[in-house]
Amino acid sequence: MAGTSSPEAVKKLLENMQGDLRALSMECRKKFPPVKEAAESGIIKVKTIAARNTEVLAALKENSSEVVQPFLMGCGTKEPKITQLCLAAIQRLMSHEVVSEVAAGNVINMLWQLMENNLEELKLLQTVLVLLTTNTVVHDEALSKAIVLCFRLHFTKDNITNNTAAATVRQVVTVVFERVVAEDEHYKDVIEQPVGIQGNSNRRSVSTLKPCAKDAYMLFQDLCQLVNADAPYWLVGMTEMTRTFGLELLESVLNDFPQVFLQHQEFSFLLKERVCPLVIKLFSPNIKFRQGSGTSSSPAPVEKPYFPICMRLLRVVSVLIKQFYSLLVTECEIFLSLLVKFLDADKPQWLRAVAVESIHRLCVQPQLLRSFCQSYDMKPHSTKVFRDIVNALGSFIQSLFLVPNTGNVSTTINQTGSSVPGGTASAQTNPGMLGMGGGVTVLPAFEYRGTWIPILSISAQGSAKATYLEMLDKVEPPTIPEGYAMSVAFHCLLDLVRGITNMIEEEFGQVETDSEITTPDAQSSPTQSSDLQDLHSASDQTDKEIVSRAVWEEMVNACWCGLLAALSLLLDASTDEAATENILKAELTMAALCGKLGLVTSRDAFITAICKGSLPPHYALTVLNTTTTALSSKSYSIQGQNVQMISPSSESHQQVVAVGQPLALQPQGTVMLTSKNIQCMRTLLSLAHCHGAVLGTSWQLVLATLQHLVWILGLKPGVGGALKPGRAVEGPSTVLTTAVMTDLPVISNILSRLFESSQYLDDVSLHHLINALCSLSLEAMDMAYGNNKEPSLFAVAKLLETGLVNMHRIEILWRPLTGHLLEVCQHPNARMREWGAEALTSLIKAGLSFNHDPPLSQNQRLQLLLLNPLKELSNINHPDIRLKQLECVLQILQSQGDSLGPGWPLVLGVMGAIRNDQGESLIRTAFQCLQLVVTDFLPTMPCTCLQIVVEVAGSFGLHNQELNISLTSIGLLWNISDYFFQRGEIIEKELNKEEAVLQKQAEEKGVALNRPFHPAPPFDCLWLCLYAKLGELCVDPRPAVRKSAGQTLFSTVGAHGTLLQHSTWHTVIWKVLFHLLDRVRESSTTADKEKIESGGGNILIHHSRDTAEKQWAETWVLTLAGVARIFNTRRYLLQSLGDFSQAWDVLLDHIQSAALSKNNEVSLAALKSFQEILQIVSPVRETEKPDTPPAINVPVPVLIGTVTATGLGRSFMRTDSIGERIGRYNATEPPVVTDEIEDLNLWWAAWNTWFRIGSESTKPPVSCDKMTFIPSQPFLTALIQIFPALYQHIKTGFSMDDLQKLGVILHGAVSVPISSDASPFILPSYTEAVLTSLQEAVLTALDVLQKAICVGSESMQIMYPAIFDQLLAFVEFSCKPPQYGLLETKHIANAKYNQIQLFAPAEWVALNYVPFAERSLEVVVDLYQKTACHKAVVNERVLQNIIKTLRMPLSLKYACPSESTWKLAVSSLLKVLSIGLPVARQHASSGKFDSMWPELASTFENFLFTKSSPPDNLSIQEFQRNESIDVEVVQLISTEILPYANFIPKEFVGQIMTMLNKGSIHSQSSSFTEAEIDIRMREEFSKMCFETLLQFSFSNKVTTPQEGYISRMALSVLLKRSQDVLYRYIEDERLSGKCPLPRQQVTEIIFVLKAVSTLIDSLKKTQPENVDANTWAQVIALYPTLVECITCSSSEVCSALKEALVPFKDFMHPPASKVQNGES
Repeated sequence: MAGTSSPEAVKKLLENMQGDLRALSMECRKKFPPVKEAAESGIIKVKTIAARNTEVLAALKENSSEVVQPFLMGCGTKEPKITQLCLAAIQRLMSHEVVSEVAAGNVINMLWQLMENNLEELKLLQTVLVLLTTNTVVHDEALSKAIVLCFRLHFTKDNITNNTAAATVRQVVTVVFERVVAEDEHYKDVIEQPVGIQGNSNRRSVSTLKPCAKDAYMLFQDLCQLVNADAPYWLVGMTEMTRTFGLELLESVLNDFPQVFLQHQEFSFLLKERVCPLVIKLFSPNIKFRQGSGTSSSPAPVEKPYFPICMRLLRVVSVLIKQFYSLLVTECEIFLSLLVKFLDADKPQWLRAVAVESIHRLCVQPQLLRSFCQSYDMKPHSTKVFRDIVNALGSFIQSLFLVPNTGNVSTTINQTGSSVPGGTASAQTNPGMLGMGGGVTVLPAFEYRGTWIPILSISAQGSAKATYLEMLDKVEPPTIPEGYAMSVAFHCLLDLVRGITNMIEEEFGQVETDSEITTPDAQSSPTQSSDLQDLHSASDQTDKEIVSRAVWEEMVNACWCGLLAALSLLLDASTDEAATENILKAELTMAALCGKLGLVTSRDAFITAICKGSLPPHYALTVLNTTTTALSSKSYSIQGQNVQMISPSSESHQQVVAVGQPLALQPQGTVMLTSKNIQCMRTLLSLAHCHGAVLGTSWQLVLATLQHLVWILGLKPGVGGALKPGRAVEGPSTVLTTAVMTDLPVISNILSRLFESSQYLDDVSLHHLINALCSLSLEAMDMAYGNNKEPSLFAVAKLLETGLVNMHRIEILWRPLTGHLLEVCQHPNARMREWGAEALTSLIKAGLSFNHDPPLSQNQRLQLLLLNPLKELSNINHPDIRLKQLECVLQILQSQGDSLGPGWPLVLGVMGAIRNDQGESLIRTAFQCLQLVVTDFLPTMPCTCLQIVVEVAGSFGLHNQELNISLTSIGLLWNISDYFFQRGEIIEKELNKEEAVLQKQAEEKGVALNRPFHPAPPFDCLWLCLYAKLGELCVDPRPAVRKSAGQTLFSTVGAHGTLLQHSTWHTVIWKVLFHLLDRVRESSTTADKEKIESGGGNILIHHSRDTAEKQWAETWVLTLAGVARIFNTRRYLLQSLGDFSQAWDVLLDHIQSAALSKNNEVSLAALKSFQEILQIVSPVRETEKPDTPPAINVPVPVLIGTVTATGLGRSFMRTDSIGERIGRYNATEPPVVTDEIEDLNLWWAAWNTWFRIGSESTKPPVSCDKMTFIPSQPFLTALIQIFPALYQHIKTGFSMDDLQKLGVILHGAVSVPISSDASPFILPSYTEAVLTSLQEAVLTALDVLQKAICVGSESMQIMYPAIFDQLLAFVEFSCKPPQYGLLETKHIANAKYNQIQLFAPAEWVALNYVPFAERSLEVVVDLYQKTACHKAVVNERVLQNIIKTLRMPLSLKYACPSESTWKLAVSSLLKVLSIGLPVARQHASSGKFDSMWPELASTFENFLFTKSSPPDNLSIQEFQRNESIDVEVVQLISTEILPYANFIPKEFVGQIMTMLNKGSIHSQSSSFTEAEIDIRMREEFSKMCFETLLQFSFSNKVTTPQEGYISRMALSVLLKRSQDVLYRYIEDERLSGKCPLPRQQVTEIIFVLKAVSTLIDSLKKTQPENVDANTWAQVIALYPTLVECITCSSSEVCSALKEALVPFKDFMHPPASKVQNGES
């Protein structure tokens, strides 16, 4: 010891020793001189030792006998003071270990004497203790003497001494055994030969033991002897002993030094041979005892009370079992059976209490329990000790509830059913309630059927801290407080459960880790065959595991029934939250353990118990009831001892925390949940949460219960399936206390966590969970059938949650999960299916967005698996489900659109599955998805899906729910086509690749490849599908859709047709375009003519669209135009297809039927299309140049430019793009074009069509009723305008016959009247001389013809007269508008001064033909000017026809509808004559013009002396202008006709002369007023006529008799005329008196007078022979008349008269003789 051997310590010891000796010598100085001397010599001795030795302590020890001697002598004096001093000194020496064995013996002897003298007992005890504890020098006899000394002191009369001695004895005994331990430690490395022990060796056979062990052996053996009331062998000198003390000592030794007994066979032997029999013997009174049979006397010599011994015996037993079970297997079996017996109801309460405490001690030692199980329960013919212990506890607890405080009720225990009368125990006041006033404090307690047992807090969990087993000072049996035994028993159960489960789980865990360690290569290389593993260790391991598992299973099987019975009862009875919590925890642990070990029955039994606890009493839940009936009918019989399953008591002293609806088919009343129910529920949740993996089939129970609880509490599922507190929908709504309200979020949270934790379950457990949820859900579905009550959505919500957290292995549960949810989605209850859909769609979305490994893009199978249920939803017709489905698709697109890959067909299929009848919102949502796809995802999807996109988009176009969607979908198709166009090359490559694969598969299977539009290449098929879809939309019932589709189809074909293979065009033309045209034509012709009032809502429909027929008309128009445009733009391409001419014919047929349809819009449009296809030039070879006007030419080169110059040398076209095809035409080799003949055939086909259209449409109607269809002006205009272009192509073969046909059509067209509605728009106001476009067109047509004839061959020129005829027919319209069949038209002419009449009720108004006729006339004049000399023109008497035609307007003059007409007619006549007369003179001899002259004469006559009077409002200026026209005509006669009289028939000249004569005399009617007379005399005209007459009277160049004859005729007319004028003047002058005559009459007379003088002059100049004698006579005859005029008053007349009279002087000859005259 470092502390006592240091130099300082030694020095101090020496000083102290010397001090002690000095003190001793001082004390003994007087009375005890020998002692004094001894002390002093001792001082010297000490000093000497210190001086001589370096090792002072060792030297002291050697001489210790001498050193100690003085002190021993001091003690011998028996003087208290001296004795105390000596004892202190001795103790100091001892504590420094300087006492030898001999000295120690001497000290003990000295102490014994002191003891016998009753001196210093406490100091003695202290000294003994110091002596024995500081070193090991005291052995054998000395030791036994010391021990006996302590025992003797224990039995003195002094209480303090007794107690101190008892403590010392205990310590000494401990020291003795500690020495053994130390000795063993010291010798542990020395191997000794074991010596065989004879079975019956006597007490002395301890020779093999080492010294310390030997002491201990002797001591222990004597203790047994003493307790057994026998004499000790070794502890010589004992006088008395108590059993209680002996038992305590035995217990402490056994408890503290078990290893001594276990290591030394001698000790083990003692245990078996001595201790156990002793215990059994001492137990016998207790065993025999029955309560109420009086106390039995103990055979022990010392009569001691009997509780202390019994209690100590139990303590010893506890130690024996705990420490030496392995040595004392058989003995322990007896002990344990005894313990179980002590629990019987007929044992005294205190005995039962201590027995329970003892059992509790065992229960906290699971390893021990395990050994019991192995040693007894698992042996074939042994007592099932472990099972008995558990069952005994159960029965004990039951008996506490069942046994009243008096009487013997042992009968109840062995009966099977519960024999407690009537389960309706009274509702007496609970003794645990302290004051029912305001705040009620409830003691924790159990209460069952009126029995109330408080729960006492006894010990910390897991430690068996006993109360009564520790009452070592009590002699009388204590009074056991009420509830103590129950509390201990309760804790026994809890600790038992906790211990067993912890132990098994720990071992279980070890086994698992071991097995993992042993087969590492199995994991690392699964390819290796199993025999490469270390089979040996593996098999060892499995053996060990099998053994362990058997033990575990046996333990559980042995205890579960008893535990369950007891715990269920306690659970039912518990009124304390903490107790309930503990019970539930125990049940939960057991359930989990059973689950882990695969003990299904027991697992389910525990779970059922918890479930029942969660629900209100007698709650109808089939799952549980069936399980329990199975259990209770068994009433587990265990080794002849019946454990009842006590049925729960109905009354509950729990606080009700919730009132809700039970989840049942029929609405029942409400049910109440207590706080205990909620507690159980939380346990259930915790069980499922933590031990889900072992629940297996009992998930069914757990989930069913949870579902009912959730329902009663009114939790409703929210997002992701988590349950949130919601209000119950029907019935008396759920009532929740605030307590439970705060709990609900926690519960719902735990519920969610429970399902979250399913991600840690293994696959099998997960399947169990899913199956359970599915069957729950099926039940809920059955309940929800046929009513609209709120269904239980628990299972669906939880399936969703489970799916969401198990995404990482979704494949294994996807099919059952989604299969079930799909069934839910079809449920008739809306709420139910809504949740089914919610769950399903959430799962699909989560599945797609989950980060799988490998990712979905590499795991197509999984992706399709995930998307499949989405497609399956399409089979469900509930709109709400479909809406969810579509919303899901939309979200998938928004989040995963880029990565759908092979999932596209499914997703598109979902959109496409929406049917027309499924409501607008569905269609709208589906369409949103589609829009998203088309705008964002076309590039990311496989090209094979593009066709599906087209189909789907098309199907939306056909939906008639929402027009905008249809229209937008057509827009999408356009976008899609655009996309095809831009990505053509890529798409084509991909499709071709795919096609090759499919082709191969098809060949392998030996079937034809089934693809629409096969055998076109796949890319073309894609286009064809698109076209076909648009084609379907073009005949949709809704006009807007048709229009949009039509425009899109033709734009697409137009814009992107270049990408198609050449051969595909055949399909486009015949299968797409013509097919479409047929359908449109059919629909249009059969469309309804009923008026549509309004277009739905408040939309007004324009009158041009207010019948279906009119709406179809528009479609027809669009379609025809579209097809025509394609024919036009793609003509080169189409012509090289074999059957172009058939196609052309079909197209023409369509144009014809459209043009002849009784709809102005269609017919006009048809012509436009006709025009368009005729604009095409036939492909020309390099050598030729088109002889068509450039206006009609299509700029081919431009097209080539755009196509081939795509830049960067990379052609985006296919190899045979249109560019190259056109390029080929421009190549040097002659392109393969259709020859001219075929081309001509096409044009002639067109001409025939044109003719048919023309003749049909212009043919006047047979009858004229209201419905008569009359073609419109624009139609006719267009029709006629087509002719010139068409003519360019057929002129070479255009015959007279064709011209005739043309004429009929032109005439017919012009004759068509216009509807009075349209007239204000088409008709020019009357004053404007404007042609309608139709008339322009007609003239243009003729113009084109005549120009062609002009440059054409001789054979063509014979057509001139026909053209003249046609034009002249038109000229006649000016005065005589044409009739159109029997149709009554209102002539616009009637409305000449009154425009209002336009709107008169007449249906039809004839056109204003005047401008047209006039223009025709101008054309005639022009044409005649060019062709007058033409043979055909001469031969056909064109001039005569012209004159004949002009005669009508000229004769009408003022009566013409338009004044301009006759003026134009005059000017035209003048022009024509100026050209035609010379031609006529030239051909005079041929007689071809004979019939013309009379026509011309009467024309002049009718015009110059018209019968129509000028209008009243004619101004003077106008009149004078008109007069000048007449003058022009006379001038023409004087210049063009009279000079050539010789070539002209006489009659004609005579007629002319008469006319001139008539004109030269003023014609005057007496009806005129003065003023008018003044104007209306055509002074100039008369003058002109007169002059002409004069001029022709005497022409001195008479060359022919003919001419002379004209002169004579003219003269006589002139003279006669002058005579008349003079006479009239004289007459008027006379009558007028003073009044002056009218101005023009005066002028006229002056003119005549001047004329007379001129005449006489000219007569004089003429050769006399030219002048007829007759003429002279007439001249002279004037004279008298002139003279008469002299009286006139007018000065002007007078001067003129003077001039006229003067020449007469030449006539004043003297009368000569007749002879003379004769001679001369």
